Amino acid sequence: MESSEAQDIHSQGRILAIDFGKVRIGLAVSDALSLTAQGLPTLMRTNKEADFRHLEVLAAEWAVTRVIVGHPIGAAGEETEMSRRVVRFAEELQARLALPFELWDERMTSLEADRSLCESNMGGKRRREVRDRVAAQILLQSYLDGRVYRRTTIGA
Repeated sequence: MESSEAQDIHSQGRILAIDFGKVRIGLAVSDALSLTAQGLPTLMRTNKEADFRHLEVLAAEWAVTRVIVGHPIGAAGEETEMSRRVVRFAEELQARLALPFELWDERMTSLEADRSLCESNMGGKRRREVRDRVAAQILLQSYLDGRVYRRTTIGA
């Protein structure tokens, strides 16, 4: 996995964000200039091979140039069983897609997605259906905003 510092933040192209879960995978993609995030339909997991095929098709369809995978580290920054599972998933997918990958801290994205959806007065069943997509969108937008921040404050 590539570090934030090593990436070329001036590069453009679509970025795919993955919010990995045991049952569902939330997905979002950036615009071609990598400025804004839009949610994609949530992938209901079946098996690893089918999930990887779906993601390969999605990456090709959207002409993705980079993949961001939400890294569910613990509240104090420690590794968890789920974060180790995500790293294994990301490494396997990276080998298949041959694209730059980056793990991105996803702490609070699901919570923020829930809060946003509650504020919209969306019903519980519908809220559960779109939560993963919204979490992936928030994850990607935080990554994109971080790139802008680094570009403007660090001059990278």
